[in-house]
Amino acid sequence: MAELSKNDEREATPNVSEVDVVDAHSETEAVAAVEAPVDRGEPILQIRGLKKHFPLTQGILFKRQVGAVKAVDGVSFDLYQGETLGIVGESGCGKSTVAKLLMNLEQATAGEIFYKGQDITRLSGRALKAVRRNIQMVFQDPYTSLNPRMTVGDIIGEPFDIHPEVAPKGDRRRKVQELLDVVGLNPEYVNRYPHQFSGGQRQRIGIARGLALNPEVIICDEPVSALDVSVQAQVINLMEKLQDEFDLSYIFIAHDLSIVRHISDRVGVMYLGKVVEIGSDEQIYDHPTHPYTQALLSAVPQPDPEAREHRERIILTGDVPSPANPPSGCSFRTRCWKAEARCAEETPLLAVPQRFQGGDTPANHESACHFAEEKDVVHAA
Repeated sequence: MAELSKNDEREATPNVSEVDVVDAHSETEAVAAVEAPVDRGEPILQIRGLKKHFPLTQGILFKRQVGAVKAVDGVSFDLYQGETLGIVGESGCGKSTVAKLLMNLEQATAGEIFYKGQDITRLSGRALKAVRRNIQMVFQDPYTSLNPRMTVGDIIGEPFDIHPEVAPKGDRRRKVQELLDVVGLNPEYVNRYPHQFSGGQRQRIGIARGLALNPEVIICDEPVSALDVSVQAQVINLMEKLQDEFDLSYIFIAHDLSIVRHISDRVGVMYLGKVVEIGSDEQIYDHPTHPYTQALLSAVPQPDPEAREHRERIILTGDVPSPANPPSGCSFRTRCWKAEARCAEETPLLAVPQRFQGGDTPANHESACHFAEEKDVVHAA
């Protein structure tokens, strides 16, 4: 049997696979499970029914909850070893909240986050510390994510104070200089401060800090949105190079659809706290079946004047609903041109549409719409 290529292998795997739960009876067993290697193409992160609801309260002395902001409302997906999963959607859809939940910076209201078969929402002590070492984050703003009072050497070397087993004290300066060299900066910059660098250089420093502990997963929360276009390309190319060099898995969150397509193996589209469509980059960009994805792609600027003249622009009417009071049924129905009575009564499941099941077509991917179908839209470059 011929060996599957990297992309073919991922397209053959479902968005949500069976979780092989690790039953660790002690903290030592839990740490050993976290440190165990994962084969390429196998799931390393498995998210199931993840929710984060921020309470709305009234009163000053005696506060009572009167509602909740449903920032993330039932998200499920897998991240496979060695792949890049892109997450796109408009502002306020819950992308960054998902990133914080995966880092355990926010406590989930409900749901499970399995890392190598262990639910990290239930871990503590050494086991949670080991997970945090293996899952790192690159933040959106390269200006505020670096401490202006610390030198570059101290910023990149700080993780070694928390995890001294990665780099002994006498070896830290050399390790920091190696990391600077890896991300394309002069190793002699260790004694400089963040204000002495450009935005692109600061983001490289943030990437070096993320690589310091030899992680397996890096969550990139809009890492290039604050950078110039030419610098964006440099940072994206650097991240692709580092992925191959260090066998990293990325969750890449961004607004720019063309950048997400360039770097991602699979793409998930979020709307109002839920994933509404997910598939390979070809499936999402060339064969979208969810109306929101189609509207999102039609808004991408088209550089070709001839193609721009003949494009169909999908204009969504109405405002984005409040996550504190989302619509019943399908959350997109208040802005959707296909909406019918059924959309208000039934919440569509994220699944392969029945009309495409079993067919050899790129439209055979998961979409949360009762009336999912292909629509010819101008593709993102």
